Amino acid sequence: MSDKRTEILEVIATRRSVRAFTGGAVSRDDLMAILKAGMAAPSAVNVQPWAFVAVTKRETMDALCAALPYAKMLDKAGAAIVVCGLPHKDTQYAERYWMMDCSAATENILLATHALGYGAVWTAVYADMGLVKVVRKILSIPEDVIPLNVIPIGVPADNEPPIDKWRPENVRWEKW
Repeated sequence: MSDKRTEILEVIATRRSVRAFTGGAVSRDDLMAILKAGMAAPSAVNVQPWAFVAVTKRETMDALCAALPYAKMLDKAGAAIVVCGLPHKDTQYAERYWMMDCSAATENILLATHALGYGAVWTAVYADMGLVKVVRKILSIPEDVIPLNVIPIGVPADNEPPIDKWRPENVRWEKW
């Protein structure tokens, strides 16, 4: 296998959820690269029913940290990306598939973050409508835009190994 293919598979295999950060900054250039990776995700009929809120101000991350029970690691994150769905973008595809499309974008964000040497974790917002309302309020997100998740990003505070998730018993060849 070529080095590039090996590197890509290594990034996928070694990505893990990072929930502890040093407080170090995430560069704007790196955030732009991570956002571009998110937008490179596949979507149904290429509708791309997503929008992203890049959060770098400490006071905004602190407000999200205080309001979100699963995002307490924002207290030391260098940045965050909020992945939002735009179900109104297209009544045939976006309305039905926005959550899957935004999930694909989220995975690209997580992989790009890891490839750049940072850590990140997906923290759920949707389908808890209380959390959706809080995130909308803090970030001034319009009512027709749905925050799917908040992704804290930063310099990992630990060097934990990734969890091996390979389970051959979960694979079927040809038929069940």
